[in-house]
Amino acid sequence: MNYKRLSISLILPQLTGIIGSFFTVSAIPTWYTTLVKPSFSPPNWLFGPVWVTLYFLMGISIYLIWQKVGKTKDFWLFWTHLFFNAIWTMVFFGLRNPGLALINIVILLCLIVVLIIRFWKIKKTSAYLLMPYLLWVTFATVLNYSLWYLN
Repeated sequence: MNYKRLSISLILPQLTGIIGSFFTVSAIPTWYTTLVKPSFSPPNWLFGPVWVTLYFLMGISIYLIWQKVGKTKDFWLFWTHLFFNAIWTMVFFGLRNPGLALINIVILLCLIVVLIIRFWKIKKTSAYLLMPYLLWVTFATVLNYSLWYLN
């Protein structure tokens, strides 16, 4: 086990969430609570624990890929996708722009699908670890669309 790689793999996705929280913390009480939300919108407290868990699973997934094949295109695709993940929070909560965020999250969703397909060919466990993330971002895409449509 390479502890340096494991640490990087686990910490960087969590940093994405921490950076995103700078945008969400101030926007939730001042802007997000004023939006008309669909009936299926989860409570605000649920998002944090879900994302911490998903970032952990992402970290394990990329660590397994890094250990198996090193820094390949797939390795860099993972970090590119994580950039789109971070940008969504900045656009949605920072810019308060659900329409532009919707475009971003659709790109993110496509990147996740590509990652799962590519990781499946390298290490199936890594692909499986991304499945909850795919489900959550699919749900988040529908929620983002609904928020854009309703507001």
